[in-house]
Amino acid sequence: MKTLMKAVLFSLLLMMQGAFAADLKTAKEQGWVGEQNNGYLGLVKSDAPADLKALVADVNGQRKAQFTQIATKNGIAEAEAAKVFAREAAERTLPGNYIQNPAGAWVKKAVASWRWDFEQL
Repeated sequence: MKTLMKAVLFSLLLMMQGAFAADLKTAKEQGWVGEQNNGYLGLVKSDAPADLKALVADVNGQRKAQFTQIATKNGIAEAEAAKVFAREAAERTLPGNYIQNPAGAWVKKAVASWRWDFEQL
């Protein structure tokens, strides 16, 4: 079941990044947006423009719907589906972009193969 869930979450990640690739990629590269430790996007900088806030809200709405669907399909909690996605998203985040560590602090990802220990969450 975990392999299936990872495959579904990975495909979700690819679909969502394709839909907003240009804007979201740029926002991440410029340090406005990062991957939170709960599976959702977050604003790294609080003074983000309104259109960027709207983009983050839209992507997070899509993620929530997917987490709900995956959780229902696999008989797990929505938070568990989001946690698996957060781990995968952090692994796939490009070096230099922001991710949220388990304590909730924003840090720049330094190495492509670097992983957080999400088992503590």
